[in-house]
Amino acid sequence: MSYVELHAKSAFSFLEAAALPEVLAERAAALGQQALALVDADGVYGAPRFYRACTRLGLMPLVGAEVSMRDGGRLPLLVEDPEGYGNLCRLLTRIKMRAAKGEGAARWDDLEAHTGGLVCLTGGPQGPVAHRLAREGHDAARRTLDRLVGLFGRFNVYAELQRDLDREHEAQNEWLRAEAQRGGLLLLASNAPLMAERGERPLLDTLTCIRHGVTLEQAGRLLARNSERFLKPAKEMERLFADCPAAVANSGELALRLGFTLKDLGYRFPEFPLPPGQTPIGFLRVLCERGAKVRYGTGPLAERARHQIEHELELIGRLDLAGYFLIVWDLIEYCRCHDILVQGRGSAANSAVCYALGITAVDAVGMELLFERFLSEERGEWPDIDLDLPSGDRREQVIQYVYQRYGRLGAAMTANVITYRGRSAAREVGKTLGLPPALCDRLSALVSDWEYKDPGDSLLVHLREAGCDPEMPVMRHFAHLWTAIQDLPRHLGQHSGGMVICAGRLDSVVPLEPAAMPERSVVQWDKDDCAAMGIIKVDLLGLGMMALLEDALGMIRRRGGSSAPTPLASSKWRAAPRWRPCRGSSPSASTIWSSRSPSSGRDPSSATWFIPSCGAERGVSAPPCHTPCSSPSSGAPSGCRSSRSSSCAWPWPPRASRAGRRRSCAVPSASSAANRPWTRWRKSSARA
Repeated sequence: MSYVELHAKSAFSFLEAAALPEVLAERAAALGQQALALVDADGVYGAPRFYRACTRLGLMPLVGAEVSMRDGGRLPLLVEDPEGYGNLCRLLTRIKMRAAKGEGAARWDDLEAHTGGLVCLTGGPQGPVAHRLAREGHDAARRTLDRLVGLFGRFNVYAELQRDLDREHEAQNEWLRAEAQRGGLLLLASNAPLMAERGERPLLDTLTCIRHGVTLEQAGRLLARNSERFLKPAKEMERLFADCPAAVANSGELALRLGFTLKDLGYRFPEFPLPPGQTPIGFLRVLCERGAKVRYGTGPLAERARHQIEHELELIGRLDLAGYFLIVWDLIEYCRCHDILVQGRGSAANSAVCYALGITAVDAVGMELLFERFLSEERGEWPDIDLDLPSGDRREQVIQYVYQRYGRLGAAMTANVITYRGRSAAREVGKTLGLPPALCDRLSALVSDWEYKDPGDSLLVHLREAGCDPEMPVMRHFAHLWTAIQDLPRHLGQHSGGMVICAGRLDSVVPLEPAAMPERSVVQWDKDDCAAMGIIKVDLLGLGMMALLEDALGMIRRRGGSSAPTPLASSKWRAAPRWRPCRGSSPSASTIWSSRSPSSGRDPSSATWFIPSCGAERGVSAPPCHTPCSSPSSGAPSGCRSSRSSSCAWPWPPRASRAGRRRSCAVPSASSAANRPWTRWRKSSARA
């Protein structure tokens, strides 16, 4: 294998590099390289996206990370095998979890316990050896190099040479070559690219200014000295290192040695504690049979429910997902034991197993819902069960229960990668270019209306709306940078409720770091990356309305009311007849319209109204109609005062004064849709 770049950094180094992992992979494939190593700063944030892109392009996706050292400099570590990946993840977790969010650095004793399966590069001008050489001289740098050799072994330390046309860096290269010869170390050529192509230099400078909080005019030597830090072809690297061809050849040989990819992640879902003699699928079947007896008893749906549950259990067992359902059931049971309102929702409502376990409150059998919308062997997706909880302390109690049950290093929240979009990009780019604050505010205010194809089309036209001249060089530069920075990562956030758990230590699969909230940790991957890597998550979502309902139930109990409320979702709904609107005056009339919005241009006379049968069971009937319907024979109820055959169509929305505002009532049409198994609820509006 010829030259391979083993020290590339992506935009997931957060404001330190300008190219997304996918762009780097595409550029490497275009240059004919057979492998590429992604070595981002203090994490593997972009590794899943890099892995998927390289796999699609036929490249070998090598894994690594730069580890910040407390003594200064960053140490690049490359993963050789699964042991090395686990050590890298645990090392990053260790230095992150003991520091504030976004900080952390490794001590030498941290490295001692996490060297197995890792290959160390000296790191070029930003490495710890060069850092000591520039600040403390040859002896200190030599001691640092010897210490690395003592920790990782002579065959696992490579003297990294970078040639970026900088005279000071070249002097460091010469010293390092001599020391490598003294200690018998192998040389390695690298360009440590921060860009995919040379033309991304303006974007790289902009990110540097944002990171340091300065404008371009103030940046000075904070910016890169030239534009050489991009992904170069093998022939260019061979020309640069013509006096040291072994350094180029060693990169290809080391790439062959690094055999680990994220395909060998080794994630396992935790095993649920079972009664003696039980298997996960057997215990799940017992719980489902017990729940089905409570849900269906000996009613007309009992036999259908039994067959449906057995069908679902067969697929769950074939996909080895019984443990997942048991763990979700365990969370539901915890909530019920601690009087915490909880309700499963989403596509899980299509599952009779979820209904029998009490996870959801929708009868999937009675409503003839399609189970395969929730879980399908052909679709190859993991199940996704969302649990709604009261926002605030009650939800936090459930989250902390997950941490207590599976350990602080066995569970964590999924991340949310905050990217530059629209207004934030306009504001940051404007500040970097030194635009006046008032102009930055006007530009960011216009962003939400910008829909463009290229910077020369709509974007420059809309700049006039902010009082800017699109022909000015600074505004053209703004348009180019605003476009280029879109979707680049800004920082790592926390998902609203997604949690991942693991058998054993989750920090052996993905590094953890502290979240902004106390007593929480977050993985370095977002929910999409976790799903792509086969990591199953459970969503514990906090809803303000659930908290209000919980408070209301508490008030009812304090006033002597029932302490066991019936879930709203368990109400029985019958087939919805077809309704058409007409004018009415009942102050309690409430309608649910099947159109997406009143402004959709749909004729109100063809609207579909859905009325729950539970309302009729409670004595709620259609309000009397005080406006003539389309015909006396339209099937109107006795309360509807039809007196002529003229149409009762009315404008939407009604334009009436507050005192005489018209209210809608529902009158059934003769062409009612009967035996409809399910309905889609789209918009509910109460006319007051």
